[in-house]
Amino acid sequence: MDRVSAFDEPLRKLLGGATAKVMADHLDLHTVGDLLHHYPRRYEERGRLTALTDLPLDEHVTVVAQVADARVLTFNNGRGKRLEVTLTDGHGRLQLVFFGHGVHKPHKELLPGRRAMFAGKVSVFNRKLQLAHPTYQLLDVQDTDEAAEAVDAFAGRLLPIYPACKQLDSWRIAKAVDTVLPGAQEAVDPLPPALREGRGFASLPEALLKIHRPQTKADIALARDRLKWDEAFVLQVALARRRYTDTQLPAVARRPRSGGLLDAFDAKLPFTLTEGQRKVSAEIFDDLATEHPMHRLLQGEVGSGKTMVALRAMLGVVDAGGQAAMLAPTEVLAQQHHRSITEMMGELAEGGMLGGSEQGTKVVLLTGSMGAAARRQALLDLVTGEAGIVIGTHALIEDKVKFHDLGLVVVDEQHRFGVEQRDALRSKGKQPPHLLVMTATPIPRTVAMTVFGDLETSVLDQLPAGRSPIASHVVPAKDKPHFLSRAWERVREEVENGHQAYVVCPRIGDDADDEASAGKAKPRKKAADGADGAENGEDGGDDGEKRPPLAVLDIAEQLAKGPLTGLRVEVLHGRMNPDDKDEVMRRFAAGQADVLVATTVIEVGVNVPNATVMVIMDADRFGVSQLHQLRGRVGRGSAAGLCLLVTEAHEAGPARARLSAVASTLDGFELSRIDLEQRREGDVLGQAQSGVRSSLRVLTVIDDEEVIAAAREEASTIVAADPELEHLPELRTALDALLDKEREQYLDKG
Repeated sequence: MDRVSAFDEPLRKLLGGATAKVMADHLDLHTVGDLLHHYPRRYEERGRLTALTDLPLDEHVTVVAQVADARVLTFNNGRGKRLEVTLTDGHGRLQLVFFGHGVHKPHKELLPGRRAMFAGKVSVFNRKLQLAHPTYQLLDVQDTDEAAEAVDAFAGRLLPIYPACKQLDSWRIAKAVDTVLPGAQEAVDPLPPALREGRGFASLPEALLKIHRPQTKADIALARDRLKWDEAFVLQVALARRRYTDTQLPAVARRPRSGGLLDAFDAKLPFTLTEGQRKVSAEIFDDLATEHPMHRLLQGEVGSGKTMVALRAMLGVVDAGGQAAMLAPTEVLAQQHHRSITEMMGELAEGGMLGGSEQGTKVVLLTGSMGAAARRQALLDLVTGEAGIVIGTHALIEDKVKFHDLGLVVVDEQHRFGVEQRDALRSKGKQPPHLLVMTATPIPRTVAMTVFGDLETSVLDQLPAGRSPIASHVVPAKDKPHFLSRAWERVREEVENGHQAYVVCPRIGDDADDEASAGKAKPRKKAADGADGAENGEDGGDDGEKRPPLAVLDIAEQLAKGPLTGLRVEVLHGRMNPDDKDEVMRRFAAGQADVLVATTVIEVGVNVPNATVMVIMDADRFGVSQLHQLRGRVGRGSAAGLCLLVTEAHEAGPARARLSAVASTLDGFELSRIDLEQRREGDVLGQAQSGVRSSLRVLTVIDDEEVIAAAREEASTIVAADPELEHLPELRTALDALLDKEREQYLDKG
């Protein structure tokens, strides 16, 4: 067996079919390498018990504890038996329960004073935490061969506790690791020797041995430091190679001409650009002037003027003889962008039309629901070059859509698009077009260096003049119903003062939508609008079975007949006919409706400066970033904004803590850190972006900024000197192992 294949050895050859199948099906572990990279979640000391006071509900846990007491209870006139065992750690207590034929063995073994490891799913019964029918492993007896073997299976004083599942307990995983651990000696070390020695890292075989079977806590720290570097470094090498490849691609330099469309647009602007907008625009125009494709991420706070920056870039490309396409995630947003861009450009958006400017160009809209005649005309305008700017949805990437000379692709709210969709649009240029990716979700620097590591980053953190502050408050509807009554009074007051309001609900409310309800849906199931009804898999509940989430159609009717009687209440959601949606938005923007009851279809891009108050119903069913996005729809004019977060979540629960965090700050970057801390790393790196399992196991993007930054620097230096890694075959091998085919495609298309 050669060095590479040792890690690729299938687990079924070493562990037996049944264990290997469980590992493959439930833990996504298939090879020796997979299992050796399945690191312990934590470690228990032999002489210490696990804290039982704050075990996570509904999670599969492994605890080390001592039996306090045990008793057998009978029921059904003595025909049924139940064993109740109480565990203690000296502070908290946890109850175990066994039924029927499962009572006999634990009744003999789990005697008061005995210590053991217990594994099971945490539930609540009679307001007490319990494990029903847990598996267990005795730790304090040596009178049987099995017990002695169980204790001896763990080296030193530290018991590794592995991420486990119902079908396979932590100690069985530990036993499997013992079987494959000799294979750690065959690990291919990805770190170049000079880098490893210069930073004083342990070898990879030593790190793997110490992470799985540490003798001391110092062993764990040494192993984790080394393994974090592996993860950060190999990923950054992949991204550095992507950036290098991009610099080798040809592209047409797009330099705006003096006295052209961009100058004419700037001359008619009724305001001056912020310093941030000028700085970011300069970075973009520098990129556009080069003969390789721009790959830039433009991130900025809600309302920071990203669309203005993107529009000026598009106008510059049109000046240089090219075309620009803006890809929006929803028809509502595409229509809103088209409307606001044509309004900002005025006669400059009517090139070739009666009354249009000689310097102007045509700005067209292309969506899936357009009529045949309008669609034919839009396609004709694109292929002839008559239209310099097109704004559209995924309809832009259909095969029928041809461009005369596509020079710039702007992707708005890129996290809403699959990689293939972005790639399909970029392939429509004669040469690779420049790419500008925009997001209003602030991204911590570490995430920008990982998820978007192949993009240069520009940040707009300054709001344009005239923007007003937004006050945010949590409204506990269940605990204090009079607060909700007051919320509707505030809506009426704003309308009476000539302003408008949004009311946001998690779902639409017709029968077809019931399964997409945030409270009942499977995690991350998409609502009809393409928005997350329950971002991050949150169900908004702290206390068991929840009612269905509130719905647009129900709430609109209740408000119109109740607290908002007499006001002009309209509804907007993703399942409406596109023309009807557009008409509703036009009426609301024109002030012909007072209150818009909507789903998260209004989350991004909707701009009605006269709207000053937003009430978010069941706010606990939305994620932190999504709430921040929604809130950004108010306070866009001269009047102050107000955002009311209505919830029935328990005051002491995590959902209320999230809402309080949102209410306490308008700093999107701070909220993005909170959001990230509450989410699995895999959501941030990999799954949400590429549909594949995250490669990160010990590296945490929120805590390990220094490691990621240093790894990025080292990776850039190495790739610049040896782009194909010809002199670093071990690194190339590790790269191939980490970046499976699916993930490699993701990085190639990013």
